[in-house]
Amino acid sequence: MTETGARKWIITATVILASVIELIDTSIVNVALPQMMGNLGATLDEVAWVITAYVVANVIIVPMTGWLSARFGRRNYFAFSVILFTVASVFCGHATNIWELVAFRFIQGIGGGALLSTSQSILVETFPREQLSLANALFGMGVVTGPTLGPVLGGWITDNLSWPWIFYVNIPIGITACILTLLFIRNSAFERSTKVVDWWGIALLAVGIGCLQVVLERGERDDWFNSTRICVLAVMAVVALVAFIWHELTTAEPVVDLRVFKTRALSTGVLMSFILGFGLYGSVFIFPVFAQSLLGFTPTQTGWILMPSGLATAIMMPIIGSWVQRGVPPQIMTGSGFLIFFGFCFILSRSTLATGSNEFALPLMMRGVGLALLFIPITNMSLRSLAPKDVPQGAGLTNMMRQLGGSFGVAVIITFMSRRNMMHRSNLVNNLDINNPVVQNKLNAIQQGLTLRGFNPFTAKQAAVKMMDLSVTKQVAVLGYMDVFLYLGVMFLICIPFVLLVRGKKKKKDNDKKDGDKKDDDKIDMSNVH
Repeated sequence: MTETGARKWIITATVILASVIELIDTSIVNVALPQMMGNLGATLDEVAWVITAYVVANVIIVPMTGWLSARFGRRNYFAFSVILFTVASVFCGHATNIWELVAFRFIQGIGGGALLSTSQSILVETFPREQLSLANALFGMGVVTGPTLGPVLGGWITDNLSWPWIFYVNIPIGITACILTLLFIRNSAFERSTKVVDWWGIALLAVGIGCLQVVLERGERDDWFNSTRICVLAVMAVVALVAFIWHELTTAEPVVDLRVFKTRALSTGVLMSFILGFGLYGSVFIFPVFAQSLLGFTPTQTGWILMPSGLATAIMMPIIGSWVQRGVPPQIMTGSGFLIFFGFCFILSRSTLATGSNEFALPLMMRGVGLALLFIPITNMSLRSLAPKDVPQGAGLTNMMRQLGGSFGVAVIITFMSRRNMMHRSNLVNNLDINNPVVQNKLNAIQQGLTLRGFNPFTAKQAAVKMMDLSVTKQVAVLGYMDVFLYLGVMFLICIPFVLLVRGKKKKKDNDKKDGDKKDDDKIDMSNVH
């Protein structure tokens, strides 16, 4: 049901607002983890579940949003999800121990999971079909800038207030979004009511995706398949997901209609969304850690350094949307996005410990432009060819794969960096021969400097060795981060030929499609009359 006038833009603002707060919460807590550890008496291993619980709940609920919207009505389900997210945010801020916080973060993730996919399906139906690229551009502004704004907001709150406020900021936004939802958002004209609950599908999806997400989030920390827990979870994920796919393809009313994958454009778009998530969340994860742990930037400074990326994306989204409407080939835009992303990664791979904050502005703006060039064509390709009744399912699957891509990206980056660090340390230590005059002179210089500061010779020598070891550790870390940036860029470069080989539809088919779209629009208009 397309909307016009002020109502159309109020709905747009409402769903984008809901999407942004959901995505901000995926990254806003990262910079506050040390403060949470101190206040709640938690270990690093325990506090990591604050992030894991939210992402696991998100990934489980996202593919089910199409079915849940049809079951309870889109407006009711969206409003309930906003309320659940907001109330859970209040309880997160009031948590008195780490496991309370983890439990409420899981509930918050269940509410937040609906905000992404349902928002996208609402926008697709709110705008006329010829403005689909504009709708996706507006939605993309929230999706891409949300994870970037999270560290900025989280850093400022952590530095100036206290960690509970990273959850309390959701309250006024959530209340506003809920009121606007109840007043302006309508149920879909294409909703199919269903009285059958696919309990087996829900259970298998929850077990399969949940176990897979935990494996990705905890794998490196638990030493991957040397851990019995990781092995058990991996087996459970594989068995449950295989059973889920078989069940959903054979049941009459599945909770996730996998038959939409028969649409080639959606299948290609879902694969591209996975790669997009890999780059989006992987780069958002790795850069703040590099900036804070090695370059010594505060959380607030790191957030401000990331701002050019978000601004570039916000500026480019409407421009890219207009290009799509004018018929610019999506292969060209997507290939250009991958190429620009490679440039961003390559420039960062040349960074050193002496790199200043101003030197990151250009590559981060390139990242923002690249993400805009990737997001809109991919999303438009995924949803445009679907029948209106299948858009919620397609949106849920696209968003799920983007988030899974991010989880795979972070897991691969952490593991890869750990392995590269071991290799670099071995190489550097092997070259630090104590009999080498250069090494001896360096140690003697450090020892003499410490002696002049009042250290006795024995203590000064021990401290000099420790300082040398610390220098090696920092150099190892820099080399590891640079390898990550370089190989991430190479991965995007390799994608370009495959993107360019994706064939568009023939003109005749496009014309047939337009005729079909016109008929669909006529049907919509008739349904509105009734």
